[in-house]
Amino acid sequence: MSVTLYEYPKCGTCRNAKKWLDAQSVSYEAIHIVENPPSAEELKELHQKSGLELKAFFNTSGKKYRELDLKNKRAHMSEQEQYELLASDGMLIKRPIVTDSTKVTLGFKEEQFETNWA
Repeated sequence: MSVTLYEYPKCGTCRNAKKWLDAQSVSYEAIHIVENPPSAEELKELHQKSGLELKAFFNTSGKKYRELDLKNKRAHMSEQEQYELLASDGMLIKRPIVTDSTKVTLGFKEEQFETNWA
């Protein structure tokens, strides 16, 4: 199985996810989420495949999220505006995102990785 891993190399959660994937011999293509964030269209597709709320794609604990006051502003934005905002700055996106073009996981929870990527 080969997956795509959108990650920020300095992120501890991303490092844990990579360590888990390596230990399970899951091959992956790592994409630096800040240097090469997914496009608005890619984010829309990831969101639809994930089955999660769009809010889950936001790094709500991030500095940039707080600086932009997105906790209050996001509710007044259309989905398309939110996709475009996420695509504009990889630091706004919850990470890591792992996908095999069918399934999508956000963040790293070992049980979730066992179910989806083992």
